[in-house]
This record gives sequence, structure tokens and C-alpha cells, in this order.
Amino acid sequence: MDSIIPQLLTGLAGASSLFLVASGLTIIFGVTRIVNFSHGSLMMLGAYIGWSILTRLPRDPEWFVLGIIATVLATALIGVLLEMVVLRRVYRAPELFQLLATFGVVLILQDVTLWIWGPVELPLPRSRWLRGFVEIAGNRFPFYDLILIFVGPVVLGLLWLVMNRTRWGTLVRAATLDREMVAALGVDQRLLFTSVFALGAGLAGLGGVLSLPNSSANLHIDLSVITDAFVVVVVGGLGSLPGAFVASLLIGILQAFGIVLVPKITLVLVFLVMAVVLVFRPNGLMGRPQAEAREATVAAPVVRAAPRELRILGGIALLLAVAAPFFVGDYYLTVLTDACVAIVFAASLHFMMGPGGMASFGHAAWFGIGAYGAGLLAQWLGAPMPIGLLAAPISAGIVAALFGWFVVRLSGVYLSMLTLAFAQIVWAISFQWVEVTGGDNGLLGLWPPEWARDPSVYYWMALILSVAVALLLRRALYAPYGYALRAARDSVTRAQSIGLDVARLRMVALIIAGAACGLSGALFAYAKGGVFPTYISIPHSVEALLMVLLGGLQTMTGPIIGALVYTGLADILMRSTDLWRLVLGTVIVLLVVAFPEGIAGAARRLWLRGREA
Repeated sequence: MDSIIPQLLTGLAGASSLFLVASGLTIIFGVTRIVNFSHGSLMMLGAYIGWSILTRLPRDPEWFVLGIIATVLATALIGVLLEMVVLRRVYRAPELFQLLATFGVVLILQDVTLWIWGPVELPLPRSRWLRGFVEIAGNRFPFYDLILIFVGPVVLGLLWLVMNRTRWGTLVRAATLDREMVAALGVDQRLLFTSVFALGAGLAGLGGVLSLPNSSANLHIDLSVITDAFVVVVVGGLGSLPGAFVASLLIGILQAFGIVLVPKITLVLVFLVMAVVLVFRPNGLMGRPQAEAREATVAAPVVRAAPRELRILGGIALLLAVAAPFFVGDYYLTVLTDACVAIVFAASLHFMMGPGGMASFGHAAWFGIGAYGAGLLAQWLGAPMPIGLLAAPISAGIVAALFGWFVVRLSGVYLSMLTLAFAQIVWAISFQWVEVTGGDNGLLGLWPPEWARDPSVYYWMALILSVAVALLLRRALYAPYGYALRAARDSVTRAQSIGLDVARLRMVALIIAGAACGLSGALFAYAKGGVFPTYISIPHSVEALLMVLLGGLQTMTGPIIGALVYTGLADILMRSTDLWRLVLGTVIVLLVVAFPEGIAGAARRLWLRGREA
């Protein structure tokens, strides 16, 4: 009992902090339907702004409270600017392109924060009252953690009052249920959305500044916090504040006890919880079913063969790619090889995401499984590269088939988050099962045979495989199966009414996508000489999303163009400037604003308009 009470109180303090961030995220999503990836960046800014304010104020409690209020207001103002400058311009874009825009904001804010405050962590000097302890059941417990435990329910109560006892709250709840009806009643949606975003940003800033006494302001807050916040929102149910509070309590307490009881699974405990909840409660603990219209990704037009002129242009581009080793050096051949890998990576995600309507936030899982499959065969059995390249898609496809039984039952953000949970579980296994995977040191010595070690030869092999995979995926999407898959994406009810097995169609799409992605992982592993857990990291999955969305979901060439653009941009910017995230993020936001259908989608629209003219 002596050890249970401190752990319980620690879990409650962590749950309260997590709820502050998740509540803002769930309010924003409930009204605007934007999966705001930059919410973690707003918390990061809250921590930095709070540090700048609190270190310049007296250390008395009343000044601490005043500094918190000032930080919340400053972060809310930043949220207003973000909504008016960026998000207001993409509200009519497909939801996933809104996600892409918010990720561009993440990159921008990372470099802006680095430029203003520097790379060093900034701890908050704690005054005497912040260092105090309280005696509870014979155990000393930090006084500040008791304050955090108190803050969470107070914020929940205030939000409940605002949502249920004010006209603004009534409009917010109405917009959460039916935005179109609210607009038809004459409500100014722009003002409503801006005020909602200000509230959500202020809550993120509150979570950031309140975290300072127990941690520090650092550049890693954004991605680590947004992942946990997404988990809370999804487990609780999208748009449900009580659900977010219950999920925060569940996850906070489980994490507190998990560190003591089962420390080896603490890295993925929250994702295990989310996976279990979504399997039995597909809409979260207190969430409502999403409308079918929100399940679909983008309703693409009827797929037709590319016109003769575009096929000629593609043939010229392919000939230039084949001739590249005669004109460029080894460094650029390495970049081109990475581009070939990226093409397979992005095309495999597009297969299930565009025509299949199944957006994945954890696509790097299949990439890593394919890489480890080839690496383990080489390490244990001395298997040559051709065997490894064959085993990679098979292993990834088999695991995708096992995972597919769970994922095909879900849709929308719930499906995406379950894929993220699976990817994090795979990452934790690769990171912690040191005896098999090598852990953080990875599997080394995975080199191609002598005949393929020449950069030109390996590049040509990667080019042939990437073109072959792209053509096979294209062929599948032009076949009757591809049309049936798109029918299931656009309307599950109508597809089932004409006898289509929607679950089976999605399962096949997931297996094909996983197998193709596994091949790209093996190609990358042989090119780099090893396999590491970073292959399965969240940023790597996000890169695949960026490539697909930059290129566009509505064309077959979209992921190819997106992979080439992203690979080229990233290479040029990283070699040209230290603020490459700022430039890349700005380019991403501008592309989303200018071409909400993606680069290839915009080119297709302009091409058709030119032919009609």
C-alpha cells in the first residue's frame, strides 16, 4: 500500500497534464475536423514562452499564476494567427491535405523555436514553494504534482460550463455534430473556427507552461506530446471531452504503474491500450460513429489511361533515369537510389490510401519488417541478397495479413491511429529485443554481393524494381479489383448492396501495400549496409504521408512525383541551409494552399482544362 499511493498520485498528475493538451486537440478536431499535427508544437511554444516569462518574474506564487495566464494568452494569439494565415485557406481541402499543412507548420515552428531560443534545454529554476513536499500516508509527495492533479478536473469543469451554459458553447457543440447546418443558420463559421482554435491553442500552452517545473523546454516536446495526445483523443472518442478525460486517467495511471511492474513495455503501453480499445470499441470509449462521408479519403474521378503525350513524357523521364549513371557522380547516384526506394515506399502507401481510402500513420512498420526480414536471414542463414529481397515482401505481407483482421473493421482517423499503434509496437520490439535485432545498434554488415556493390549497378537494380512495382500496382488498380476497391472506399453501403466483400477488398489492399513496402525496406537496408529501429519511427511514416499527399491522391503518378519532389527538396535543403525545416515546411504549406489536390492532381486539372480550351 505504501508504494501504491505514490504511484497512483504520480499517474493522476501525469493524466492531468496529458488532458490539458488532449482537450484542446479534441475541441479543435470536433469543430474544424482538422487532425492538427501542430498541436504539439503549440505546447512546445507554451513551454518556451512560459520559460521566458517566468524567469523574468518574481518567484512568488501569485507571479507564477500571472505568468501562466500570460503564456496561455500568448499561445492562444499564436493559434489565432496560425488559423487565419494557414488553416483558413485549407478548410475546403481534403482532410489529409489539412494534416499535411499542419505538419508543414510543425517543421516551420521547430526551426523558428531553434532560432529564437537555441538548441539547449531550458529548465525552469524552481522556487522554494515549488520544491515543497506533502506527507501522504507516510510518503512524501511533491506539492506541485498535487496542484497538477487539481488543475485537470478544474479545467474539465470550466470547459463543461462553457460548452453547456453559454451560447458560444452551444454553437461549438452544434458545429461538432453538423457544421453545414450551423452555417445554414447564419453563424459566422470563420469567427467560430478562429475562437475554437484560440481555445485549443491556449490549452496546449497551458499544458506546456505547467510542465516546466517537472521537466524543461526543449525541441523534442512537439512530436512526443502530439503522439500521446492523439492516443488520448482516439481512445476517449473523437470530439468527446469527457472521453478525453477518462482516457487521460486510464493512460496516466497505467503508465505510472507500468514503469514499476512491467518496465519493458512502457515504450508502447499507451499504444497497446489504444489497440485493445479500438478492437472492442471502434469509435473509442465515448465517441460516436463517424458519418460515411467522412470515412472516404478523396472521391477520385474515373480512372482512365493517360493521354499519349503524357506517356511520351513519362518515357523520356525513364530514359533519362536509365542514363543517369553516365552523367552524375556516386553521391547523386546514392540520392537517386534513395528516390527509387521512396517511390516504392510512397506508391505502396498510395495503393491503400488513395484507391483504398485507408490512411496509415504507421506505414513504416512494413518498411521495417521487410528490412529486418532480409537482415535476419542474412545474419542467421547467410542468405544472399536475391533471397533477402524475395523474403522481405513475403514477411511484410504475412504480418500485414495478420494485422489486417483488426484494421479493416475501422475507418477514418481510428484506422489511421491503429496503424500508428502497430508501428510503435513493432518499433519497440526492434528497439528492445537486443538479442535478435541488435537493439539501437541495429543489424550491421548487410551489404549487396560483389556484382551489385558498384553504385551504378545497384541504382539500376533499384530503378528496375521500383518501375516494376509501380507498374504492377498500376495494373492492379486498372483491373476490376481496383474499381471494386474504389467503390468500397466511396460508399461502403452501396458496395455491399451489389455484393462486394468490403472487408476482403481492404484486406487484400493492405497485404499488397505491406508487401510492396517491405521490398522498399530491404532495398534501403542493402543500400545502407544495415537495419535500424529508426526505419520504423513515426517521422519515417510521416515522410511517406508527405510524399503521397504532395504528389496527390487522385492520380497514379502522384506518389511517384511526390517521392521525387520530397527526396530532391530534402537533399538540396539539408545541404544548403541549417534552417532546412523552415524552408521545407514553408514549401509544403504553400503547395497545399496552391495545389490542394497535390502536384500531380493540379497538373492533371490544368492539362484537362487546356485540352478543353
